[in-house]
Amino acid sequence: MRKRTTQATQATPATAAARATRKEPPAEPRAAGYLIEQELRAGGARVIAGVDEVGRGAWAGPVVVCAAVTDLGPPPELPGRGGTTVRLTDSKLLARTHREAFAEALPGWLTCHAIGASSAEEIDEVGMTEALRRAASRALSALPVRPDAVILDGKHDFLRAPWRVRCEVKADLRSVSVAAASVLAKVHRDRLMADLSPGHPAYDFAGNAGYPSPVHQAALAEHGPTPHHRLSWSYLDDLPKWRHLRRHRDPLAASGQLTLL
Repeated sequence: MRKRTTQATQATPATAAARATRKEPPAEPRAAGYLIEQELRAGGARVIAGVDEVGRGAWAGPVVVCAAVTDLGPPPELPGRGGTTVRLTDSKLLARTHREAFAEALPGWLTCHAIGASSAEEIDEVGMTEALRRAASRALSALPVRPDAVILDGKHDFLRAPWRVRCEVKADLRSVSVAAASVLAKVHRDRLMADLSPGHPAYDFAGNAGYPSPVHQAALAEHGPTPHHRLSWSYLDDLPKWRHLRRHRDPLAASGQLTLL
């Protein structure tokens, strides 16, 4: 029987150098910091609001936006398992219990915050981009102080003038202000949808927050949309029994719309 041999590959200086200079994607931060806020402070901004939204891709319920202002102090932390610490970050990366605990702690720690929303009916009327702009403007206008600068999560400035906006991809991972807004917006909207659930038990709004879970989709197919559903959404095209309820906006009103992702 022939013996199988393996030969180790030894890196040459050239390959070692290539590996050393290879660009690896930067690791995601484990907790939000203040780098973006500090850069805006260096540019003269004193009051900086972090803004984040939730509910853009849901089939039912409002889109909710929170604006949050900090004094750039250390944010609250939560005790985790095994003596670990849970630090503030994007709400999607936090367990529900941690989101709710942060939502209780943040209002007393933040300098100020405010919530704005656009209903499903308003979304149908003006489209998602304008609905987001209105909800964000409502949140910012409700703050007791006017921000000198706004950090907006994502790469699209749906807010525009008169606000001074800095768009940052994954700002909810990198900015304490935006992470706080992310948590407060998420918990606020989840509670709104849970309050709607008893009136429409088949749709399980408490469990899916208006997003298209299998239970939600099955209820829509059988019972049709509720008064809280967005009737301009294309899901109605796939429901022959309810397709006639689809609302169509003026094509000009849809120009400049953002994606739902």
